[in-house]
Amino acid sequence: MFHSNVGDLSVRVTLLGTGDTTGTPTVGCECDTCETARERDIERTRFSVHVENERTDESLLIDFSPDFRYQFLRESVSLPDAAIITHIHFDHLDGLGNVFRVFDSLDVYAADETDPKTGESVAETVANDYDYLNAVSVQPTTPLESTRICGFDVTLVPVDHPPLLCYGLAIEDPETGAKLSLSGDTSYAIPQASREVLAEPDLLLADAIVPAELCDAHPIGGRHEDDEGVARTFGTKHMTREGALALADDLDAERARLVHIAHFYPVTDAFAEPLALDGETYEL
Repeated sequence: MFHSNVGDLSVRVTLLGTGDTTGTPTVGCECDTCETARERDIERTRFSVHVENERTDESLLIDFSPDFRYQFLRESVSLPDAAIITHIHFDHLDGLGNVFRVFDSLDVYAADETDPKTGESVAETVANDYDYLNAVSVQPTTPLESTRICGFDVTLVPVDHPPLLCYGLAIEDPETGAKLSLSGDTSYAIPQASREVLAEPDLLLADAIVPAELCDAHPIGGRHEDDEGVARTFGTKHMTREGALALADDLDAERARLVHIAHFYPVTDAFAEPLALDGETYEL
Protein backbone atom coordinates (compact mmCIF):
# COMPACT_ATOMS: atom_id res chain seq x y z
CA MET A 1 0.00 0.00 0.00
CA PHE A 2 1.30 3.42 -0.99
CA HIS A 3 1.15 6.47 1.26
CA SER A 4 1.82 9.93 -0.10
CA ASN A 5 3.80 12.45 1.86
CA VAL A 6 1.18 15.14 1.36
CA GLY A 7 -1.10 16.05 4.25
CA ASP A 8 -3.48 13.61 5.93
CA LEU A 9 -4.49 10.51 4.01
CA SER A 10 -7.83 11.15 2.36
CA VAL A 11 -7.99 9.35 -0.98
CA ARG A 12 -8.42 5.60 -1.35
CA VAL A 13 -7.86 4.24 -4.86
CA THR A 14 -9.01 0.74 -5.82
CA LEU A 15 -8.02 -0.73 -9.16
CA LEU A 16 -11.19 -2.57 -10.19
CA GLY A 17 -9.97 -3.50 -13.66
CA THR A 18 -6.42 -3.39 -15.00
CA GLY A 19 -6.78 -5.27 -18.29
CA ASP A 20 -7.28 -4.35 -21.91
CA THR A 21 -10.29 -5.10 -24.12
CA THR A 22 -10.17 -8.89 -23.69
CA GLY A 23 -8.77 -9.06 -20.17
CA THR A 24 -6.43 -11.65 -18.68
CA PRO A 25 -7.04 -14.51 -18.81
CA THR A 26 -8.65 -14.08 -22.21
CA VAL A 27 -11.62 -16.29 -23.06
CA GLY A 28 -10.53 -19.30 -25.10
CA CYS A 29 -6.82 -18.49 -24.85
CA GLU A 30 -4.29 -21.09 -23.74
CA CYS A 31 -1.15 -18.95 -23.90
CA ASP A 32 1.34 -19.26 -21.05
CA THR A 33 0.26 -15.91 -19.57
CA CYS A 34 -3.44 -16.80 -19.51
CA GLU A 35 -2.74 -20.30 -18.17
CA THR A 36 -0.53 -18.89 -15.42
CA ALA A 37 -3.21 -16.37 -14.46
CA ARG A 38 -5.72 -19.21 -14.13
CA GLU A 39 -3.32 -21.33 -12.07
CA ARG A 40 -2.56 -18.42 -9.73
CA ASP A 41 -6.21 -17.28 -9.60
CA ILE A 42 -5.32 -13.74 -10.61
CA GLU A 43 -6.86 -11.59 -13.29
CA ARG A 44 -7.05 -8.32 -15.11
CA THR A 45 -10.64 -7.46 -15.95
CA ARG A 46 -11.62 -4.56 -18.17
CA PHE A 47 -10.50 -1.11 -17.04
CA SER A 48 -12.16 0.73 -14.15
CA VAL A 49 -10.98 2.64 -11.07
CA HIS A 50 -12.83 3.46 -7.83
CA VAL A 51 -11.69 6.61 -6.02
CA GLU A 52 -13.01 7.21 -2.51
CA ASN A 53 -12.88 10.55 -0.76
CA GLU A 54 -12.57 9.42 2.83
CA ARG A 55 -12.86 12.99 4.04
CA THR A 56 -16.33 13.54 2.51
CA ASP A 57 -17.47 9.88 2.45
CA GLU A 58 -18.10 10.02 -1.31
CA SER A 59 -16.72 7.95 -4.15
CA LEU A 60 -16.06 8.46 -7.84
CA LEU A 61 -15.93 5.80 -10.56
CA ILE A 62 -13.63 6.18 -13.54
CA ASP A 63 -15.12 4.31 -16.52
CA PHE A 64 -17.84 1.65 -16.58
CA SER A 65 -16.20 -1.67 -17.29
CA PRO A 66 -18.34 -4.44 -18.83
CA ASP A 67 -17.22 -6.32 -15.71
CA PHE A 68 -18.90 -3.74 -13.40
CA ARG A 69 -21.10 -6.18 -11.47
CA TYR A 70 -18.33 -8.69 -10.84
CA GLN A 71 -15.80 -6.02 -9.89
CA PHE A 72 -18.04 -4.38 -7.30
CA LEU A 73 -19.05 -7.70 -5.75
CA ARG A 74 -15.44 -8.91 -5.68
CA GLU A 75 -13.95 -5.77 -4.10
CA SER A 76 -16.92 -4.83 -1.87
CA VAL A 77 -16.40 -1.13 -2.58
CA SER A 78 -19.22 1.38 -2.23
CA LEU A 79 -21.39 2.27 -5.18
CA PRO A 80 -20.16 5.58 -6.63
CA ASP A 81 -21.80 8.93 -6.01
CA ALA A 82 -20.68 10.09 -9.46
CA ALA A 83 -18.79 8.72 -12.45
CA ILE A 84 -16.63 9.81 -15.38
CA ILE A 85 -16.41 8.32 -18.87
CA THR A 86 -13.04 8.86 -20.58
CA HIS A 87 -14.09 7.68 -24.06
CA ILE A 88 -16.67 5.57 -25.86
CA HIS A 89 -14.85 2.28 -26.49
CA PHE A 90 -16.95 -0.57 -25.14
CA ASP A 91 -14.46 -1.71 -22.49
CA HIS A 92 -14.75 1.70 -20.81
CA LEU A 93 -18.43 2.39 -21.36
CA ASP A 94 -20.64 -0.68 -21.75
CA GLY A 95 -20.88 -1.38 -18.05
CA LEU A 96 -23.04 1.71 -17.70
CA GLY A 97 -26.08 -0.49 -18.24
CA ASN A 98 -25.48 -1.86 -14.73
CA VAL A 99 -26.97 1.37 -13.40
CA PHE A 100 -30.40 -0.07 -14.17
CA ARG A 101 -32.28 -0.86 -10.91
CA VAL A 102 -29.05 -0.40 -8.93
CA PHE A 103 -28.95 3.43 -8.71
CA ASP A 104 -31.73 5.89 -7.97
CA SER A 105 -29.68 8.65 -9.57
CA LEU A 106 -26.14 9.09 -10.85
CA ASP A 107 -24.30 12.04 -12.36
CA VAL A 108 -22.03 10.88 -15.19
CA TYR A 109 -19.42 13.39 -16.35
CA ALA A 110 -18.01 13.29 -19.88
CA ALA A 111 -16.25 15.67 -22.25
CA ASP A 112 -18.29 18.18 -24.23
CA GLU A 113 -15.95 18.44 -27.27
CA THR A 114 -17.43 17.28 -30.56
CA ASP A 115 -15.53 14.34 -32.02
CA PRO A 116 -15.04 14.79 -35.80
CA LYS A 117 -15.20 11.00 -36.20
CA THR A 118 -18.62 10.55 -34.59
CA GLY A 119 -20.12 14.04 -34.88
CA GLU A 120 -20.89 13.91 -31.16
CA SER A 121 -19.11 14.62 -27.92
CA VAL A 122 -18.50 11.79 -25.47
CA ALA A 123 -21.24 13.32 -23.32
CA GLU A 124 -23.71 13.28 -26.22
CA THR A 125 -22.88 9.69 -27.13
CA VAL A 126 -23.40 8.55 -23.55
CA ALA A 127 -26.71 10.43 -23.31
CA ASN A 128 -27.96 9.08 -26.63
CA ASP A 129 -26.86 5.47 -26.19
CA TYR A 130 -28.16 5.20 -22.63
CA ASP A 131 -31.25 7.36 -22.88
CA TYR A 132 -33.31 4.53 -21.35
CA LEU A 133 -31.49 4.89 -18.03
CA ASN A 134 -33.62 7.40 -16.16
CA ALA A 135 -31.23 7.34 -13.22
CA VAL A 136 -28.35 8.72 -15.31
CA SER A 137 -27.84 12.46 -15.59
CA VAL A 138 -25.06 13.25 -18.07
CA GLN A 139 -22.95 16.28 -17.14
CA PRO A 140 -21.09 17.74 -20.18
CA THR A 141 -17.63 18.76 -19.00
CA THR A 142 -15.09 21.06 -20.64
CA PRO A 143 -11.59 19.57 -20.90
CA LEU A 144 -8.72 21.41 -19.18
CA GLU A 145 -11.19 23.09 -16.81
CA SER A 146 -11.36 21.88 -13.22
CA THR A 147 -14.72 20.57 -11.97
CA ARG A 148 -15.58 19.80 -8.34
CA ILE A 149 -16.85 16.21 -8.11
CA CYS A 150 -17.22 14.24 -4.87
CA GLY A 151 -15.10 16.82 -3.09
CA PHE A 152 -12.25 16.43 -5.61
CA ASP A 153 -10.99 18.89 -8.20
CA VAL A 154 -11.23 16.83 -11.39
CA THR A 155 -9.79 17.82 -14.78
CA LEU A 156 -10.28 15.96 -18.04
CA VAL A 157 -7.25 16.28 -20.33
CA PRO A 158 -7.08 15.45 -24.05
CA VAL A 159 -4.79 12.54 -24.92
CA ASP A 160 -4.00 10.69 -28.18
CA HIS A 161 -6.08 7.56 -28.90
CA PRO A 162 -7.03 7.65 -32.59
CA PRO A 163 -9.44 7.63 -34.25
CA LEU A 164 -11.64 8.80 -31.33
CA LEU A 165 -11.29 11.61 -28.84
CA CYS A 166 -10.12 10.29 -25.48
CA TYR A 167 -9.20 11.87 -22.18
CA GLY A 168 -6.94 11.34 -19.21
CA LEU A 169 -7.68 12.68 -15.74
CA ALA A 170 -6.15 14.55 -12.85
CA ILE A 171 -7.97 14.12 -9.53
CA GLU A 172 -6.86 16.26 -6.59
CA ASP A 173 -8.06 16.67 -3.02
CA PRO A 174 -8.17 20.44 -2.48
CA GLU A 175 -7.80 20.00 1.28
CA THR A 176 -4.74 17.73 1.40
CA GLY A 177 -3.16 18.15 -2.03
CA ALA A 178 -3.23 14.39 -2.71
CA LYS A 179 -3.22 13.80 -6.45
CA LEU A 180 -4.08 10.89 -8.73
CA SER A 181 -3.38 11.09 -12.47
CA LEU A 182 -4.61 8.68 -15.15
CA SER A 183 -3.11 8.71 -18.60
CA GLY A 184 -6.27 7.41 -20.23
CA ASP A 185 -5.99 5.15 -23.27
CA THR A 186 -3.28 6.95 -25.21
CA SER A 187 -0.15 6.89 -27.26
CA TYR A 188 2.92 8.60 -25.85
CA ALA A 189 1.98 11.77 -27.77
CA ILE A 190 0.03 13.41 -24.95
CA PRO A 191 -0.21 17.18 -25.55
CA GLN A 192 1.96 19.43 -23.42
CA ALA A 193 -1.04 21.24 -21.91
CA SER A 194 -2.39 17.90 -20.71
CA ARG A 195 1.00 16.86 -19.33
CA GLU A 196 1.11 20.04 -17.27
CA VAL A 197 -2.21 19.16 -15.64
CA LEU A 198 -1.19 15.54 -15.03
CA ALA A 199 2.25 16.44 -13.62
CA GLU A 200 3.57 15.56 -10.16
CA PRO A 201 0.96 13.06 -9.02
CA ASP A 202 1.31 10.93 -5.91
CA LEU A 203 0.10 8.04 -8.09
CA LEU A 204 0.01 7.71 -11.87
CA LEU A 205 -2.04 5.01 -13.61
CA ALA A 206 -0.53 4.70 -17.09
CA ASP A 207 -1.71 2.74 -20.13
CA ALA A 208 0.95 0.16 -21.02
CA ILE A 209 -0.64 -2.42 -23.27
CA VAL A 210 2.50 -4.42 -24.23
CA PRO A 211 6.29 -4.28 -23.89
CA ALA A 212 8.13 -2.42 -26.64
CA GLU A 213 9.69 -5.64 -27.94
CA LEU A 214 6.28 -6.67 -29.30
CA CYS A 215 6.01 -3.68 -31.63
CA ASP A 216 7.57 -5.81 -34.35
CA ALA A 217 4.38 -7.88 -34.31
CA HIS A 218 2.13 -4.85 -34.99
CA PRO A 219 1.27 -4.24 -38.68
CA ILE A 220 2.65 -0.69 -38.45
CA GLY A 221 5.23 -1.33 -35.74
CA GLY A 222 6.00 1.19 -33.02
CA ARG A 223 6.22 4.96 -32.83
CA HIS A 224 7.71 7.73 -30.70
CA GLU A 225 11.07 6.00 -30.25
CA ASP A 226 13.47 7.20 -27.59
CA ASP A 227 17.12 8.02 -28.19
CA GLU A 228 17.95 4.32 -28.17
CA GLY A 229 15.24 3.44 -30.69
CA VAL A 230 12.83 1.92 -28.15
CA ALA A 231 9.21 2.49 -29.15
CA ARG A 232 7.08 4.29 -26.62
CA THR A 233 3.87 3.72 -28.60
CA PHE A 234 2.52 0.38 -29.85
CA GLY A 235 0.93 1.07 -33.23
CA THR A 236 -0.99 4.32 -32.80
CA LYS A 237 -3.35 3.89 -29.83
CA HIS A 238 -1.51 2.74 -26.71
CA MET A 239 1.77 3.22 -24.90
CA THR A 240 4.25 0.44 -24.50
CA ARG A 241 5.54 -0.46 -21.05
CA GLU A 242 8.62 1.61 -21.82
CA GLY A 243 6.48 4.54 -22.98
CA ALA A 244 4.40 4.45 -19.81
CA LEU A 245 7.51 4.44 -17.64
CA ALA A 246 8.94 7.32 -19.67
CA LEU A 247 5.71 9.24 -19.13
CA ALA A 248 5.97 8.61 -15.38
CA ASP A 249 9.45 10.12 -15.46
CA ASP A 250 8.26 13.03 -17.60
CA LEU A 251 5.48 13.79 -15.12
CA ASP A 252 7.70 13.32 -12.05
CA ALA A 253 5.21 10.81 -10.64
CA GLU A 254 5.98 9.68 -7.11
CA ARG A 255 4.69 6.23 -8.01
CA ALA A 256 3.35 4.64 -11.19
CA ARG A 257 1.27 1.53 -11.79
CA LEU A 258 0.85 0.26 -15.31
CA VAL A 259 -2.67 -0.64 -16.42
CA HIS A 260 -4.71 -1.61 -19.51
CA ILE A 261 -2.40 -4.61 -19.76
CA ALA A 262 -2.83 -7.18 -22.57
CA HIS A 263 -2.30 -10.92 -22.22
CA PHE A 264 0.39 -10.65 -24.92
CA TYR A 265 3.03 -9.88 -22.30
CA PRO A 266 5.45 -12.83 -22.07
CA VAL A 267 4.69 -14.81 -18.95
CA THR A 268 8.09 -13.87 -17.50
CA ASP A 269 7.05 -10.21 -17.55
CA ALA A 270 3.28 -10.36 -17.28
CA PHE A 271 3.03 -10.28 -13.49
CA ALA A 272 6.19 -8.35 -12.66
CA GLU A 273 6.46 -4.87 -11.19
CA PRO A 274 5.21 -2.28 -11.93
CA LEU A 275 2.36 -3.96 -13.84
CA ALA A 276 -0.86 -3.72 -11.82
CA LEU A 277 -3.38 -6.41 -10.96
CA ASP A 278 -7.06 -6.11 -10.10
CA GLY A 279 -7.81 -5.37 -6.48
CA GLU A 280 -4.77 -3.25 -5.65
CA THR A 281 -5.53 -0.37 -3.29
CA TYR A 282 -3.62 2.83 -2.57
CA GLU A 283 -4.04 5.49 0.11
CA LEU A 284 -2.98 9.01 -0.91
